[in-house]
Amino acid sequence: MRTVLVTGPGGAGRTTVAAATALAAARSGRRTLLISADAIPSFPTGTEPTEVTDHLHSARIDSGAHFRGELLELQDRASGVLDLLGANRLDGEELTELPGSAPLALLHTLRRAAEGEWASPEGGYDVLVVDLPPLREALALLALPEQLRRYLRRLLPQERQAARALRPMLAQLAGVPMPAQWLYEAAARKDAELAAVQALIEDRATTVRLVAEPGPAAEDALRAARTGLALHGLRADALVAARVLPRHSCDPWFADLAAQQDKCLDHWRADWAPGTPVCEAPHLGRDPRGLDDLDALGLTGPDDRTPGRAEHPWWIEEAPAGSDGDRVLVWCLPLPGAAKTDLRLVRRGDELLLTVGPFHRILRLDSGLRRCTVAGAALSDGVLRVRFTPDPALWPRTS
Repeated sequence: MRTVLVTGPGGAGRTTVAAATALAAARSGRRTLLISADAIPSFPTGTEPTEVTDHLHSARIDSGAHFRGELLELQDRASGVLDLLGANRLDGEELTELPGSAPLALLHTLRRAAEGEWASPEGGYDVLVVDLPPLREALALLALPEQLRRYLRRLLPQERQAARALRPMLAQLAGVPMPAQWLYEAAARKDAELAAVQALIEDRATTVRLVAEPGPAAEDALRAARTGLALHGLRADALVAARVLPRHSCDPWFADLAAQQDKCLDHWRADWAPGTPVCEAPHLGRDPRGLDDLDALGLTGPDDRTPGRAEHPWWIEEAPAGSDGDRVLVWCLPLPGAAKTDLRLVRRGDELLLTVGPFHRILRLDSGLRRCTVAGAALSDGVLRVRFTPDPALWPRTS
């Protein structure tokens, strides 16, 4: 399944572009599903896939309903502990959605799509278009499955057989119940769900479509987007310039605005093309109101031929040996748009903790690099290069 994740700075029209992209894919005969948390004019509002037009279905994310359902399910599974503590049960009617629940609802919806839980009348979907939150929140969301899985492995490790055997004795000594089997089962179930979403995000057929209105306000956001996407090994299949004004207006005021947009578009093409094409969506003079308006934007569906992710977003090079004759391995990660002042790199055990501005990722080292020590790091030409030398204690010299 080809997946397109649509995001951009707030107010740039990403929901409109997501809908137009999904419609264009459906017009080409591909079975398409659009997922969005926002209302789209003339689109159905149901939380299950509903037909919009030929080959196109849409589903609306209801984060409030998801929050209530998850909390009530957790309450039922923990009924034994809650009853022991004398807790009063909560009813669904009294539950109010808490901040932060929207990203989890979106991940849940992506999991349903990734596992094929939804299907069109003709079978599975060929194209999935996802309307993500604004850019900063979207990049954090795309990193969330990997982060949550790591937390689960640390807090509730799978190697729990000894703990299970000792649990009755520990409960007697401590005077409180130990974590029940349902807790580990729930963690395993959540890990499997997050793994399905992570596989969808990391699939080579998944790309990000960026949306921005031409102008100086979008520059910093797009520069950060390039870095954040590269850090997570994702690729933008297009940069959509939204609300582009008509050229050659007789009105000097409009002509000046159009000239400013043209200058910005030239700059974007120089920075992003040819790897990422810059597409233009014309300003219609109003917000799009229906399928005809979405067609008028002239956007195309995703290209199936171009992978969105390299097999490995980073690579390893061998540098000339140092003065002591030791091999030097260089771990390379492209970070276009990154600045040295925004970089922070920490080696901890078998992992590298990498922070680039607002973005953070923990990367597990390849087996060879785990037996090396970090000798230095440098950022040049948009690529972070970390130098490793063999650790004699872990990689003995051979003569």
